[in-house]
Amino acid sequence: MNSSKSPGLAGFGVLKNTTCHTEKKISVFFSIIFMTAGILSNSLAIVILMKAYQRFRQKSKASFLLLASGLVVTDLFGHLINGAIAVFVYASDKDWIRFNQSNILCSVFGICMVFFGLCPLFLGSVMAVERCIGVTKPIFHSTKMTSRHVKMMLTMVCLFAVLIALLPILRFRAYQIQASRTWCFYKTEHVEDWEDRFYLLLFSCLGFLALAISFLCNAVTGITLLRVKFKSQQRQGRSHHFEMIIQLLAIMCVSCICWSPFLATMARIGINEGRSKETCETILFALRMATWNQILDPWVYILLRKAVLKNLYKITSGCCGVHVINLHMWELSSIKNSLKVAAISESPVSSKQINQQPLSSMGQ
Repeated sequence: MNSSKSPGLAGFGVLKNTTCHTEKKISVFFSIIFMTAGILSNSLAIVILMKAYQRFRQKSKASFLLLASGLVVTDLFGHLINGAIAVFVYASDKDWIRFNQSNILCSVFGICMVFFGLCPLFLGSVMAVERCIGVTKPIFHSTKMTSRHVKMMLTMVCLFAVLIALLPILRFRAYQIQASRTWCFYKTEHVEDWEDRFYLLLFSCLGFLALAISFLCNAVTGITLLRVKFKSQQRQGRSHHFEMIIQLLAIMCVSCICWSPFLATMARIGINEGRSKETCETILFALRMATWNQILDPWVYILLRKAVLKNLYKITSGCCGVHVINLHMWELSSIKNSLKVAAISESPVSSKQINQQPLSSMGQ
């Protein structure tokens, strides 16, 4: 049976000779836990974003709030749709032949897996670029990075992810039921056709490219913040630098740790063609690791902020009895503080004014 060119029967070949044996109770438990944790964390992040948007309506922070909202909303719908389909498949005892005669459900499942996998990675890279521009070019960011431009970027990112997800359907290549019979994706077993390899490599390359852009922009942002910190001796920037560096490290670590196994696994399957030795259990483990990224995204981008870090510092300093960093200057918001410190460091006029302030204060 040529499943790759017969959309009506696509994927059913793996149902006969599957080599993946997963315990149903454990698999259902994982699916329910992942879906519940993702829905709760992203819903909490959306509530926090709405409150933050009501408090801060500055142009400089509006772009960050819009991008962060797009990220958490995408993660929320990803857990809702993919989780609901996965639970339905388990509830139906993974009998795809009974409820997927026309391969519609598998196609929808595969499209959602690709879209909700790539879209958060793309949005993470766009957020990294936005933060990099906001720190390195604050004047350009405040004048050019308007809400309308951010909405256009969000729309373009979503449309590009939709195009990648629909590409196999447009090429009359149906998504395949995987060996575990619990999810649908590109063909990962007996990959011999160049087009099937192309889809796997395209997904992996786009994912790694998004991670590389995020890593590069976050590195530039972190180095710039450190240079501004050592260059400017103002106390009001210290808390902001501490907060931003912690966020950047957490973002890079979570994204790379969660997504690298799955992207590398898909790349190895595409490169090795039918000689790939990736087992079903390995692919499922990599998929669950990638799912954790969508659970941790709101906690990294939204919840790991100055209030949480201040409380953690108080608890740590109280337990250890050591005061290393003075964090009583948590006054300005993150974006506003970043723009102010960066603008002061780049403006020679402002530097002169700062140097003259101690003299004037002494004269008074």
